[in-house]
Amino acid sequence: MQPQPRTTPDAPLVLVAEDEPAIADTVLYALRSEGLRAEHCLLGGQALERLRGGDVDVLVLDVGLPDLNGFEVCRRLRGFSQVPVIFLTARNDEIDRVLGLELGADDYMAKPFSPRELVARVRARLRRSRPAEDAADPWRTRGDFAVDAAGHRIRYRGRVLDLTRYEFAVLDALLQRPGAILSRAQLMQRGWDSDADSSDRTVDTHVKTLRAKLRAAGAEGEPIRTHRGLGYAIEA
Repeated sequence: MQPQPRTTPDAPLVLVAEDEPAIADTVLYALRSEGLRAEHCLLGGQALERLRGGDVDVLVLDVGLPDLNGFEVCRRLRGFSQVPVIFLTARNDEIDRVLGLELGADDYMAKPFSPRELVARVRARLRRSRPAEDAADPWRTRGDFAVDAAGHRIRYRGRVLDLTRYEFAVLDALLQRPGAILSRAQLMQRGWDSDADSSDRTVDTHVKTLRAKLRAAGAEGEPIRTHRGLGYAIEA
């Protein structure tokens, strides 16, 4: 099993309110594996107390909590916060989905669910909750790098790199998780619409051209490091 990436203090924080330990552990691992901070609480009352403390960016909320059900937690939460809420529940009836959304939830996933899909939905909510910030300053700094995700641009030490679509996708994926080792398969999943016309050698080729462009921009050494048998990582 690959080590989880180092989570930076400014990474978005996801609070998971779930009373089933196995599910909670799976969700927490999936979130942290994507470089997000994640905290866990067992009870609805604990979740509300933590949310009043601020700095939570997304709440993943189980409906069937033992003290307060998720619907009641969401109802009370909307009295003081608009933090995005994603319901997790074993109940998939239409009436429950409608009720959750009417109470102010932003999304709804029925158990069993894909942890990978949940992480994707969390990231979608994070993007939608910060439109004004993104419009004001599209660049996000990562050490010597700065990324404009909407404009598909990356700067290195103030210089905009001339990148192809796939070079941008590879470098952006690495910069989203500085220090984490991403396998070739993970990089293809993030950068290619399908893997029908791609292979491990394709990723290696794009990493090679990226290294050349970074050297031309003044990089010393190799910011993109090869971890044999595992993949690539970047020290931003």
